[in-house]
Amino acid sequence: QVQLVESGGGLVQAGASLRLSCAASGRTFSSNAMGWFRQAPGKEREFEAAIRWPGGNIYYANSVKGRFTISRDNAKNTVYLQMNGLKPEDTAVYYCAARTVPSISDRAERYDYWGQGTQVTVSS
Repeated sequence: QVQLVESGGGLVQAGASLRLSCAASGRTFSSNAMGWFRQAPGKEREFEAAIRWPGGNIYYANSVKGRFTISRDNAKNTVYLQMNGLKPEDTAVYYCAARTVPSISDRAERYDYWGQGTQVTVSS
């Protein structure tokens, strides 16, 4: 059974940084794209970042480009999202997701596995 477990969320002030982690278990994600999405109350889930593996191609949503950095450690089966310069509008539940193919996508329906989410709250 595949599991994705996010951690690292919390309550921070505007301008602060957080690093989210997503640990995968149940299979090795060595040839799979992985991504981060977020969902704010009353809004649809939206794409933030994705990383292709192998190849390492990375794609960011315009709203986080230059502030967020996605990376992965295949030895640890873990993907990270470094978030700098956080803003109140970044407040949401952040989800890790994985595809069964290497190519990245910004569409949630193309991801096959999801974590349970971790709350990020940014106060002004």
